[in-house]
Amino acid sequence: MVTEQELEAIGRTLLDPGQPLQARFRALFTLRGLGGAGAIAWIARGFADDSALLKHELAYCLGQMQDARAVPVLAAVLRDAGQEPMVRHEAGEALGAIGDPSVLELLKQYSADPVTEVAETCQLAVGRLEWLQQGAEPAAGPYLSVDPAPPAEERDVGRLREALLDEARPLFDRYRAMFALRNAGGEEAALALAEGLGCRSALLRHEVGYVLGQLRHEAAVPQLAAVLARAAENPMVRHECAEALGAIAQPACLEALRAHAADPERVVRESCEVALDLYEHERGAAFQYADGLERLRAGAS
Repeated sequence: MVTEQELEAIGRTLLDPGQPLQARFRALFTLRGLGGAGAIAWIARGFADDSALLKHELAYCLGQMQDARAVPVLAAVLRDAGQEPMVRHEAGEALGAIGDPSVLELLKQYSADPVTEVAETCQLAVGRLEWLQQGAEPAAGPYLSVDPAPPAEERDVGRLREALLDEARPLFDRYRAMFALRNAGGEEAALALAEGLGCRSALLRHEVGYVLGQLRHEAAVPQLAAVLARAAENPMVRHECAEALGAIAQPACLEALRAHAADPERVVRESCEVALDLYEHERGAAFQYADGLERLRAGAS
């Protein structure tokens, strides 16, 4: 059981710009795990920060918590044209993840947003909400994440690859193929997903990076490292490739992350910082990454 004092201490770590970014991330994921109105309130205060990466993760965590009390916060972020596109995109995706039908009209409105990544995200979120309204129930899969689209029922990796790479298909269908490939697992699926890093949609490329981080197959490392190194690539895509490399945590990942630890693009630089922390966690003996509460209690003992 967490006390109000402990919750406040974790929240203050999250909001403290003087703390290392990795400590703030661990605090954030601790709050996500704790859940409840208090955790949501602390996370919501973080949207005043100047780190787009941190705010992106705030929105992601609020969506994964699937608590409708976060809807007003996320709706305000989506509406705020002053927020970075990757933050607004994640707010739209989080609203879809929560699944509250009250936001359907808002998401339809922003499906025509002038920022392509925001518009496409809201279109996907509308697709998920409409899918849920048909009485569909998200099936339990090998991963604990709430995905922006349900995995396709197709199981053949070759056909799923074709669907993912087919530029003429609706984005929602390509997302479904992508999540089915992730669930299929293995080298063939990882390589098929890695081909998706060459798709036209920056939003889809970004999500492919995220999914490869979940899959954690070393076969995708060369492609992820190559995209991370591509300065002309959308920073949102490079950021997800960096975090995927941290999750895969092979020696070649370490080399790629260190090479961009001082990248001129802030969101990439910060992603590498967080990914290096995740790499050390994955290679170490600690069981839990979201260890803000454990660290707090250890420091108090």
